[in-house]
Amino acid sequence: MSEAVTTPATTADLLRDVAATHPDREAYVHGGKRATYAWLDRSADGFATTLLDLGVAKGDVVTLLLSSSIKFAVCYLGALRVGAITSALNLRLGRMEQASIFRRTEPSVTIIGDGAEVPADVDPGIELHVSALGPAFAAGPPASGRLPRLDVTDPTCIVWTSGTTGAPKGAVYDHAAQNAISRNMGELTAPGDRRLSVLPFAHVGYMTRMWDELLNATTLILPGEPWTPAEHLRMIRDEGVTMVTGVPTQWQRVLDHPDLAITDFSGVRVAGLGGASIAPELVCRMRERLGCPVLARYTSTEAGVCTSTRIGDPDEIVANTVGRPAPEVELRLLDPKGREVEPGIVGEIVCRSPAMMRGYWRDPERSAEVIDDAGFLHTGDLGLYGDDGNLRIVGRLKEMYIRGGYNVYPAEIEGVLADHPAVDHCAVVGVTHGDLGEIGVAFVVAAPGSAPELAELRAWCRDRLADYKAPDRLVIVDDLPVTAMMKIDKRALAARLQEEL
Repeated sequence: MSEAVTTPATTADLLRDVAATHPDREAYVHGGKRATYAWLDRSADGFATTLLDLGVAKGDVVTLLLSSSIKFAVCYLGALRVGAITSALNLRLGRMEQASIFRRTEPSVTIIGDGAEVPADVDPGIELHVSALGPAFAAGPPASGRLPRLDVTDPTCIVWTSGTTGAPKGAVYDHAAQNAISRNMGELTAPGDRRLSVLPFAHVGYMTRMWDELLNATTLILPGEPWTPAEHLRMIRDEGVTMVTGVPTQWQRVLDHPDLAITDFSGVRVAGLGGASIAPELVCRMRERLGCPVLARYTSTEAGVCTSTRIGDPDEIVANTVGRPAPEVELRLLDPKGREVEPGIVGEIVCRSPAMMRGYWRDPERSAEVIDDAGFLHTGDLGLYGDDGNLRIVGRLKEMYIRGGYNVYPAEIEGVLADHPAVDHCAVVGVTHGDLGEIGVAFVVAAPGSAPELAELRAWCRDRLADYKAPDRLVIVDDLPVTAMMKIDKRALAARLQEEL
């Protein structure tokens, strides 16, 4: 019998099928709690009944103010059953950001987790506390005829950006997009995987991957929130993890943790890495220590899927590129006038695929700003193609700074600095300068026992890059701030520089 189930019409149908095919397989492991697919299916039915009894209709919004948990999954799947749209809020977003989301979504129901609060002066609809959901999960399946007819183009979820560039934007996905994402996941997933899920469930990496998780009857293993490298490593030791992903900040902390020495990675099939610029040194450390293939991937909240390296790619490809486009992804690099650039020339990354968002929630104007008339999503990221056809990320369009008339891309400098033996990890941001227009400032976390100096780092960069790309200032820090999605918060670093100036 195949591990994967037959592809149905919608995500809601898929849960029914996988529960029938693999009723006793663990769907979720969280702390001391374990949920099988049969239990998940029954509980989603019960929650769907509760939503219907509360008057929730197809197209209504259900807000989840919850940490990642089994109950989060049941609420999401139950909402899918009734055709509701799940808006999940990352609990690390600020109160003003959360309030902005509530006002724009006007939810019918809000599920509130322990320690969470609805922002003041917003209407959350009917409030249910997560601790009181036991009866809801046990309510039994909806009576015949109560569930609406679902279509593949019905929205399933709203995935919110982390808010580092203003009010969070809500990327809307439907069943068809989630199916397309699954078709384009490639080697990152396989039937029967036991996946260590390290990012918040409000992240695009969970909300839009529900189809793929169900299709492959995946077991999701949750290390809890807040994420810690110690618990991450314990789960790998104790739970038979076969697949794990994370952003560079998380992998850096895992590799630096003392429990790494007592952790056996022999059962891990593949490790994924993405979500931010990747230092070649980090990939090399991962491959050496984990002893399994490492896949470097690139996507965004709006793109769904985009590119990936492949198992078997040489080390230098995995370390220095984000691979090639997924099968159904059209990818182009454009200059400021919208013309395609040649290999080796930096351009803005634009992509088009059936896996991308359908637009921003109730925001046609901002949707039109990023999705052009031909259906291409303008990511705001900058990259270049090598002669080998692999994409290299050089930074964000908004992060690029101009030093003395030359364009400088921080990700390129960060990759070079990360190879210096005195640098543990780093971030580069541009700051206004009277003579040169802008200069680069390197925020560096020093390697243990090291004390890097500006002169040696500048010399290191000048040996490897054009001289104008060498950072002009050095700030030694104990750690780098991160966003709600565990990416380095360059906005916070820029604000710190502005205050100092």
